[in-house]
Amino acid sequence: MANTPQARKRIRRNARRTEINRDRVSRIRTFVKKVEAAIESGDKATASTALAAAQPELARGVSKGVLHKNMASRKFSRLTKKVAALA
Repeated sequence: MANTPQARKRIRRNARRTEINRDRVSRIRTFVKKVEAAIESGDKATASTALAAAQPELARGVSKGVLHKNMASRKFSRLTKKVAALA
């Protein structure tokens, strides 16, 4: 158990940050799932629109520190390839 005021405060801050970061990651996953669903349906217009919406979300996740830069880049690259393959 935390014995110092600083440790108690750190526990409170960590709990708040964890909740915020969980919400951020959940939001990003939702945007990515929209792209994947559009790819599955074969609708290129919807997929490219969803991809354009997902890209800034991935970038925001990187800038906020909830996603690794390379992971977001890889995810965006793979989704872009799949959307481009739709014809």
